[in-house]
Amino acid sequence: MDEAQGQGLSAAGQAGGEDGPAIIIRQVHKVFGDLHVLKGVDLEVMPGTVTAILGPSGSGKSTLLRLINQLETRTAGEIYVDGELTGYKYVQTRRGRVLQTLDEKAIARQRSKIGMVFQRFNLFPHMTALENVMEAPVHVAAVPKAQAREEALAQLDRVGLADRVDYYPSQLSGGQQQRVAIARALAMHPDIMLFDEPTSALDPELVGEVLGVMRQVAGEGMTMVVVTHEMGFAREVAEQVVFMDGGVVVEQGGPEIIDNPATGRFKGFLATVL
Repeated sequence: MDEAQGQGLSAAGQAGGEDGPAIIIRQVHKVFGDLHVLKGVDLEVMPGTVTAILGPSGSGKSTLLRLINQLETRTAGEIYVDGELTGYKYVQTRRGRVLQTLDEKAIARQRSKIGMVFQRFNLFPHMTALENVMEAPVHVAAVPKAQAREEALAQLDRVGLADRVDYYPSQLSGGQQQRVAIARALAMHPDIMLFDEPTSALDPELVGEVLGVMRQVAGEGMTMVVVTHEMGFAREVAEQVVFMDGGVVVEQGGPEIIDNPATGRFKGFLATVL
């Protein structure tokens, strides 16, 4: 990351935290080799709101989520979560104030605030639903097994799977597996939930059950960022809708922009999904 750029942007994060945005993204770029995937993205997400990110394949939506959760390292720009700069810290040296990469322990602490649900369920096939949900609290957060089991049972009940706790992933439908994945993320008590096209791998008849759980979680006040092609969900649940294309934010606003797109790029995209 460019030091001067980072110092110039650092004031942006000061508004984050308790009274400001849960997430602040400022001039974020991501380059993979010769491919410039994100080209200066700016975005804010307020606490307790749902942001739906729409856009064609290759627009940078999933990459942006992975940068928020530090599964990828950004090339330039800054991301703040709860007012804290992610991935880096400022250190005072004899040459002045410079950016230093955080160590893995500090990154893991920052990442623990965020739950992520992927397109593919990523469940451990040799573990039951209950064991999958218990895994991170026990082995990452060092929660005692009895407490983790009680919490996992509560989360599986929350997503409507109290009668499937001893089932293995191969015994569950895709929708049920995705609901286990949501329960697994919630079991870590995150401040923010990221969803990367959580219904795109599901048969159409199973989409509704996963969206129902997501509506429930949103209704409980969870801050959510959802990459999705489900226009109905975006209209009904999101406070903010963002349309990305070519690595930039083309349009953003309330859900009404889905029915009143301002640009030809957004209109063209909507024509393919509505």
